[in-house]
Amino acid sequence: MTTEMPKLGIIAGRGALPGLLVAACKATHRHHFVLGLSGFADPAVLPADTWLKISDVGKAFAALKATQVKEIVLAGGVQRPNISELKIDLKGAAFFARIAGRALGDDGLLSAVIAEIEREGFKVVGADSILVHLLAPEGVLGKHKPDDDALSDMRRGFEAARALGAADVGQAVIVQQGIVLGVEAAEGTDALIARCKDLRMDAPGGVLVKTKKPQQERRADLPVVGITTVRNAKAAGLRGIAVEAGNTLMIDGAEQIAAAADAEGLFVVGVKL
Repeated sequence: MTTEMPKLGIIAGRGALPGLLVAACKATHRHHFVLGLSGFADPAVLPADTWLKISDVGKAFAALKATQVKEIVLAGGVQRPNISELKIDLKGAAFFARIAGRALGDDGLLSAVIAEIEREGFKVVGADSILVHLLAPEGVLGKHKPDDDALSDMRRGFEAARALGAADVGQAVIVQQGIVLGVEAAEGTDALIARCKDLRMDAPGGVLVKTKKPQQERRADLPVVGITTVRNAKAAGLRGIAVEAGNTLMIDGAEQIAAAADAEGLFVVGVKL
């Protein structure tokens, strides 16, 4: 006898992650309901059941409850809203009022949002609990391996990234020859890579390092890399990517990312911290 999985509500922002969750639900015959966030998720590619603004908190909870959703996953990028400019409904006003005093950095905000969702009677689960097969494995993924200089940059990168994450700022850094060329903030990883292209020294290329924040609520905003990350790293003159194994989602799959890295002449490594 098998137990049917609870119906999953997917609150969808930008990027590929919501679509991967939908595909996983279909593959396992899991009932699901997709709530697309207008202005973030792409209606051209996401099969959402309903579309709402980030300010429609009351409507969102009502829609999720009406379709008997039991578990919720937050998936995809969402830009931090300017609350003063939102036309918030009554439920939303109470919602944002409760989290306003607690939400400082991104992780603090996400933790507060999760607490409020669970206050409504839902259980929030992490995307990684559904997409376990996309978690970064430990070790070198392709045929290219980091040399001693790159290993030193990796160690420096993880040290800097953990310090950055502890301050609830970002998840990624780029290090070249022991020098931190850039750290990720609100702009995201792709913008960090592009910015560091003009900062690189006339020396072997740097390393992109991504890791989960030490205190991070893993049910939201785990580090993500994909084939696009590999191609952007190559374009910026980097020679490799190092991620935290088991705590980073490889959005295109480890084998596909390894193949892309092999084609571009970069190394990709999963490091267990």
